Amino acid sequence: MAFELPPLPYADDALEPVYSAKTIGFHYGKHHKTYVDTLNKLTEGTDLASKSLEEVVKGAAPGPVFNNAAQVWNHTFFWKGMKPGGGGAPSGLVAEKIGAAFGSYEKFVEDFKAAAVGRFGSGWAWLVAEGGELKIVSTPNAETPLTMSATPLLTVDVWEHAYYLDYQNLRPAYVQAFFDKLVNWDFVAENLAKVG
Repeated sequence: MAFELPPLPYADDALEPVYSAKTIGFHYGKHHKTYVDTLNKLTEGTDLASKSLEEVVKGAAPGPVFNNAAQVWNHTFFWKGMKPGGGGAPSGLVAEKIGAAFGSYEKFVEDFKAAAVGRFGSGWAWLVAEGGELKIVSTPNAETPLTMSATPLLTVDVWEHAYYLDYQNLRPAYVQAFFDKLVNWDFVAENLAKVG
């Protein structure tokens, strides 16, 4: 069974003007699709082709299979972390956990932005749950918390293809816009509920 490009949870232009349809077209329609297509070529005729994406990510050795599988997973997770009309501070349990871990929502955004902007080159910034605590981690390239003991709750893609058409070299502005206008706290709450 081939791996598939999952549909976006919204229309290509639904996040405009903060995240343009042009960026979605390239980021989802070209980059994400290429990771899926490449993963299918790499796993065709192998026992990996019948495994779930998560099983491939967790079990693959470093190299092309891992890189493409992890990028498919990371991107799918990233799209779900945004929504039209999103952004602003969370409420409920997510707000309580963020307050307990970081002191305030503003401090959380500041720390997350530092992790995202401080990632040299390509990678990801994540909000994760580990040992009952919320933490911010930054991973290079295709690395993902799926291979660690942490549970991913939210991610921001800081590969240049994620933001360059809309924000050029202004990665801090992109990450700030993500939190101000895009973040889907309902998705974070769903992920947090799975942690128990």
